[in-house]
Amino acid sequence: MSVSVVFPEEILVASREDRDRFVRQAMIYTLGHLYEQGKISSGLGARVLGCDRWEFYRLLSENGFAVIDYPADELAAEAQTSRELAARIKP
Repeated sequence: MSVSVVFPEEILVASREDRDRFVRQAMIYTLGHLYEQGKISSGLGARVLGCDRWEFYRLLSENGFAVIDYPADELAAEAQTSRELAARIKP
């Protein structure tokens, strides 16, 4: 089973995109939105796009989607740990 979305030809003309690139970008934006909402995994997104997870993360990041979504307290703890490790490494 698949789902089709039809865009008017004027969208391609207005965006100055070729059809294949437009379709790929629409897929990336759709998958990025679903990934950010927690509705799909990175593995599923990568599989749909025909790439590996790292490429999926790169594509999402390049298109403005959050790849890693830490809660504020976890982000603060990660930042603190990074600062402590950096301090140990400095000569």
